[in-house]
Amino acid sequence: MYKAIEDFIDLQDNNFRYHAGDTFPRAGKEVSTARLMELMGAANRRGRPVIAAEPVEAEPVEEKPVEPVEEEKPKKRKATTRKRTKKDAD
Repeated sequence: MYKAIEDFIDLQDNNFRYHAGDTFPRAGKEVSTARLMELMGAANRRGRPVIAAEPVEAEPVEEKPVEPVEEEKPKKRKATTRKRTKKDAD
């Protein structure tokens, strides 16, 4: 994984936008060595590096314990009593 050193749009990843400081490539995306070299050097459309040449370690994702959720019991509906009116009888 590498750090973006300036904002750029990855034209080979559906125009995904990276901002300076973002991790490249994004999670779940594989990139070839040739593509890394292109973005680290001047052989890209910008003509200058857009990612750092030194790889960085992935930042650990802090996993939070899942708290059990109590299921709410459906509330019982009270029977409604409705008086018949003259309109109802018709």
